[in-house]
Amino acid sequence: MNRKTASLTALLALLAAGLIMPYVAPAHLSQLSMLWLFMVLALSWDLMSGQTGYNSFGNVVFFGIGMYASAALQIGLYHPVAEYTAAMGEGTEYTLDAAQIYAGLALGVPFGGLVAMLAAILFGALLLGMRGHHFAIATLGLAVAAAELAASRGYIGTGFDMPSPTLPNAINSPALFYWLSFALAALALIFYMWLLSTRFRLALNAIRDDEDKAEAMGHFTVRNKMTAWAISAFFTGLAGALYGNLSRSMAPHDVAYSGMEVGVWMILMAILGGRGTFWGPVIGTAVFFGAKELFWTYLPGWQHVLLGALIVIIVAFFPQGIIGWLRERWPNLFAKPEPDEKTTSHTPPRPAISTGGNGHA
Repeated sequence: MNRKTASLTALLALLAAGLIMPYVAPAHLSQLSMLWLFMVLALSWDLMSGQTGYNSFGNVVFFGIGMYASAALQIGLYHPVAEYTAAMGEGTEYTLDAAQIYAGLALGVPFGGLVAMLAAILFGALLLGMRGHHFAIATLGLAVAAAELAASRGYIGTGFDMPSPTLPNAINSPALFYWLSFALAALALIFYMWLLSTRFRLALNAIRDDEDKAEAMGHFTVRNKMTAWAISAFFTGLAGALYGNLSRSMAPHDVAYSGMEVGVWMILMAILGGRGTFWGPVIGTAVFFGAKELFWTYLPGWQHVLLGALIVIIVAFFPQGIIGWLRERWPNLFAKPEPDEKTTSHTPPRPAISTGGNGHA
C-alpha cells in the first residue's frame, strides 16, 4: 500500500468513526462536536502558518467574526438584534420555530465563513507585506483590538453577551450540532487533503523555505499567501459560526475572541501533531482535546496548571510534533519507496539524440 492509498484509507476510517460516534457515545455529543470544530481550526491555522511559515497569532479574529456574523444574520432575519440581545439578557424569551432555526443556520453559517474570508482579504492587504515576527506580532495585536472593539458594541458585548438563537424543544440540539460539526470537519478534511496534493502546496512551501528565491523564480508570493489566509479564514469562520451556537452565549473576551484559549489551542494542536503536515493537526487535535477533557473532568482547579505543563512538554520534547517524532524514529515508514530492481535492471538504455551535426548529445 503506497502512502497516498494509506492516507485515503485513514481518512475514510476517520469519517466512518465520526458516523458511528453518536450511537456509541450519545451522552457526549457536545464534546464530540467541539472535537470536530477544533480539528477544523487546527487544520486551518496550519494551512497558513505550517505550510507557508507565516506564524499567525490572530486567527481567532476570524473565529469571532464568523461567530458574530452568523448569529447576527440568524437573529436579524426575524428580530432586531439589539432588542433580542437585551431581552434575552433580562430573561425575556424570544422564540424561533424550527423552520426559522433551520433557515437561519442554512444562511448564517456560510455567511459567517464568507464575512471572515472577506476580513482576511482586507487584513491581508495590510499585513501580508510583513514577515517573520513582525507579522506574528501584528496579528496578535489584531486579535486584541478585535476583542476590545466587540466588547464596546452594545448589541454584542456591552451589558449582556450576545446569545445564540434559542432552539425550540422539538429540535434535538446536541444531535443537530454534532452532525453539522461533523459535516464541516468532513468537508475540511477532504478539501485540505486535496489542496495539499496540488502544486499550490509546493508554492506555499517555497515561501516557507525561502520567500526571496520564490519571488525570484516568478512565484506570485503575495497572491499565494492571500489565498491561503482567505481559505484558512473561511473555514475558521464556519467553525466559529457553529461554535457560537454550541456555546449559547458569545462573550467577546471569553468566547468569541478568546486568545488565551481558542486562539492558543488551535496553534498548540497543530504544533503537537506536527505542523506543515496534513495528519499532524488531526492527530494533535485528538491528543490535545482528549487531555483537555480529562483535565477539566477529573482535575478541576488544576486544569490550567496541567494544560500549561502540557504546553511546556510539547515545546521541550516534541518541537517537531508527533509526526516528526515518529519520522525520526521510524524513517522507513515515511521514506519514499525505492525503484524495483528487477524493473530497472531490464530497462533498455536511452538512445542518443542526434544534434543535427557531426556529434551526438
